[in-house]
Amino acid sequence: MDFIFVFEQVLNGLGYGLMLFLIAAGLTLVFGIMDTMNLAHGSLYMAGAYIAARVHESSGSFAGAVLLAVLLTVVVAVVLEALIIRHLYRRDHLVQVLATFGIILIADDAVKAIWGVAPLLASTPAALAGPIEVFPGLPYPAYRLLLIAAGLLVALGLYALVHGTRIGMLVRAGASNRQMAEFMGVRVGAVFAFVFALGAALAALAGAMMAPISAVQIGMGEAILIPALVVIVIGGIGSIRGAFVAALLVGLVDTAGRAFLPPALRAVLPPALAAELGPALAGIAMYVLMAAVLALKPAGLFPARA
Repeated sequence: MDFIFVFEQVLNGLGYGLMLFLIAAGLTLVFGIMDTMNLAHGSLYMAGAYIAARVHESSGSFAGAVLLAVLLTVVVAVVLEALIIRHLYRRDHLVQVLATFGIILIADDAVKAIWGVAPLLASTPAALAGPIEVFPGLPYPAYRLLLIAAGLLVALGLYALVHGTRIGMLVRAGASNRQMAEFMGVRVGAVFAFVFALGAALAALAGAMMAPISAVQIGMGEAILIPALVVIVIGGIGSIRGAFVAALLVGLVDTAGRAFLPPALRAVLPPALAAELGPALAGIAMYVLMAAVLALKPAGLFPARA
């Protein structure tokens, strides 16, 4: 195991973590500010991936496909918030979970009706199909470097929005103490609608960017939702900074577990046992991280209501 392999896995973990951040940031804002458990957040991620893959295939423009995927997903989210989600704000979490789970089932059936059941094969942009030599001896896929750069830029932009603008001040006030924000005259309904649309845009962007390197298929939203929930629990519900740090930790731990655990076990265990145990332990690495963090800080690393 040499330095180049280790550094390559670090880059893989950063890319995965930053895409997780895009999903978890919207989810933690919706849960932290609106106190609404939206299990359908992963369906918005799936919508972004499907729209971007189809538009890119038809038009040949990847940038245009990503932009259109984000815009159309935001439109869907605005309609969804107006028709269903806003009626759940004052309901208990069990009702929210059941209602948004129903949205997941509807979304999956809608995808089957529009695009069929077969997975889509999204293509990488031609200009980014080759590798870039990060340093001598380490060629790395150019598209994965774009994922890292895009994730960092969005994280910086989101931080500037939340901490440097008036709307960001209202968002932070709602995350810290929603009732007090209402007493101070904040138009909570408008803030909620903005937060939900922003979360949808981030989820759609992540789906569109991940489409060329992951399977675009029915159920992909539910699969990514579990790591996103782990991220917001580790980072602290309602905290953008917590979501960013936790997403990087989860991305690195998950990638390191899958890359390093199986070879390490093969060195000390019989091959058949190592082949079974390695992937299983790698799959639970992020849950072990979550348990360790919660044992030390039950509210997460950076809770918004600290």
